[in-house]
Amino acid sequence: MTLHAGIWTAPAPTALELLAPARDADAGIAAIDHGADAVYIGGPAFGARAAAGNSLDDIARLTAYAHRFNARVFLALNTLFTNEELPLARKLAFELADAGADVLILQDMGLLEGPLPDIELHASTQCDIRTPEKAAFLESVGFSQLVLARELSLPEIAAVRAKLQHARIEFFVHGALCVSYSGQCWMSQALTGRSANRGECSQLCRLPYDVYTEAGTELAKSKHVLSLKDNDQSANLEALIDAGVSSFKIEGRLKGAAYVKNVTAFYRRKLDEIIARRPELSRTSQGDSVFTFEPAPEKVFNRGQTDYFVHGRQYDQPYELAELESPKHAGEPAAVVEEVLPGCIIVKSLPGVTFANGDGLTYLADDEEIRGIAVNRAEPVLNKAGKPIPHLWMLHTLERRRMDGLRPGLVLKRNRDHAFLRMMEGKTAERKIPIDLIFTTHEDGLDLVASDGVRCAAASVALDLQTPSDLVKNRANLRAQLSRLGDTPFAAANIFIPEDLDVFVPASVANQ
Repeated sequence: MTLHAGIWTAPAPTALELLAPARDADAGIAAIDHGADAVYIGGPAFGARAAAGNSLDDIARLTAYAHRFNARVFLALNTLFTNEELPLARKLAFELADAGADVLILQDMGLLEGPLPDIELHASTQCDIRTPEKAAFLESVGFSQLVLARELSLPEIAAVRAKLQHARIEFFVHGALCVSYSGQCWMSQALTGRSANRGECSQLCRLPYDVYTEAGTELAKSKHVLSLKDNDQSANLEALIDAGVSSFKIEGRLKGAAYVKNVTAFYRRKLDEIIARRPELSRTSQGDSVFTFEPAPEKVFNRGQTDYFVHGRQYDQPYELAELESPKHAGEPAAVVEEVLPGCIIVKSLPGVTFANGDGLTYLADDEEIRGIAVNRAEPVLNKAGKPIPHLWMLHTLERRRMDGLRPGLVLKRNRDHAFLRMMEGKTAERKIPIDLIFTTHEDGLDLVASDGVRCAAASVALDLQTPSDLVKNRANLRAQLSRLGDTPFAAANIFIPEDLDVFVPASVANQ
């Protein structure tokens, strides 16, 4: 096996990276806008999500946008290859590099036996990295970042970190959990002929099963015993940093834009709070994101939350890792049923909850099945004076036959917040790189220097200098003009203008 040696330089371990999923280029651009330092996406073939492929043109479009902010684009080339596919995968690796990709995520070591572009290589979660020895081996053959198994504890992560020389650790902090170690599940291949290691997992773990003891005692009837709750490490980010994690990965390359925007914005804020408190830490890209909404991961797809594994397995605790009732998004508690009427229900909403036409609701019926209701029309219940009664709503539905088991006292959850999703369809964030502008004059004209703290650019304008009629107004107008950076990825953080500026600067010149 040959070592991969590229001309790239990986970020330092103390430079934290928020890594977001991208189903397509538009979702990747949305992730960048909402604060991602990097996105991972599938190319035309050989990605571990067969349904999430993208053309080279779309990859180039995404990388061009990401690079404005020094953000990176990772390409998932992480299936196992047949001997016939290896030359095709190698050719694709070069094409992806030409399209601007910064990283290739790999599982199949066979790709290392021939030429590869000068590009950073990351070891996929499919590599099943659970031990310091395996991590050290992968680093030795050229991988600069390793996606550790989601099932490791904090001490196990720290042990891997101690064994590495320079490679960075990537770790899933949000999204789906597999009941098996990634890369080691053969259930789909064995039962359906569709290999998870070829990007075609049939997700048999999300189906209901009957469970019996060897003696024939029934333990579970039609329960989703293999369908784990979703990973949520938002409360453990600082502990993961201290254990050696540098890249914080959000799962979800098949998820829609609302999920990507919402969850990325949520973790951006979390990581920024930590970086602000710890000066030894930084982030790997540039730009500040401003959101027009309050990030709330519970409003988009999730199967419940667990931070199991990072704190070690608790064998003496009740089994709460699986979401037994349903593998789908049940939603967050929204109301309590007050009365069931033909074609509608009266509910008492929980604090802060309002309803809208198009909402989706779920409830746990008496037979312990999760059932859903689509709200056709939502309207407040009015008192005799025609004014809304606080928290009381009449929800009209078209699904009378599907409301079996619905009764007063049941808690309704909302798994589709129509108003929130409609809002997320529009522009919900803007990302700008803060820069300093330094304005000076010389005898033949004007100078302007722009700097982001790392790089700088300068411009000069030759001009016959004249004295302004109003020094204060002239300086204020100049500041206002220089702050207007238009449709660029920059925002003026500080504008330095000489206090004794005594030359007139026309608005057209300042804009130029």
